[in-house]
Amino acid sequence: MSCSKFISRLQSSGLYAECTHCHSEFKLKDAELFDGRAAFPEVAETKRQEMLEELAQRMNDFKKRKLSAGAGAEKKAIEVGIGKIIEKIIPAYKEFKIPIFDCRPLFEPVDFIVFKGLCDMNIDSVTFLEVKTGGAALNKHEKMIREAVEEKKVFHKVI
Repeated sequence: MSCSKFISRLQSSGLYAECTHCHSEFKLKDAELFDGRAAFPEVAETKRQEMLEELAQRMNDFKKRKLSAGAGAEKKAIEVGIGKIIEKIIPAYKEFKIPIFDCRPLFEPVDFIVFKGLCDMNIDSVTFLEVKTGGAALNKHEKMIREAVEEKKVFHKVI
């Protein structure tokens, strides 16, 4: 059976179809049915052109987002990498005003525990120290640690 004969039978069949977008029913005889291997009818060609233009616009938007996301992600990765290096060497920095012998590195989930006065054999405070560069914010775990300290949920235990 030829495609044109098949389309004629569908249009005269009394069958209904459902729109995939609005889910309303319509009679196939009222639809613009055509053989997609041949030239498109004017209505279908207009719709095809609209869809191609929309696709081109979406691709353009996607490329812009991809470029900005790529540049942003690369910049963020570099910043994080530099931050990880700095947090490990910061106690040796001459402007770092905490004696290096008072610092004990953890790096995760906080960078250092500072035992103020340890080098003088007279500890008068313990500080959880987090090193941040470039205006970086605390992550989820760092915030939870800060909250535990602020709520005085810090304990000493000997096992």
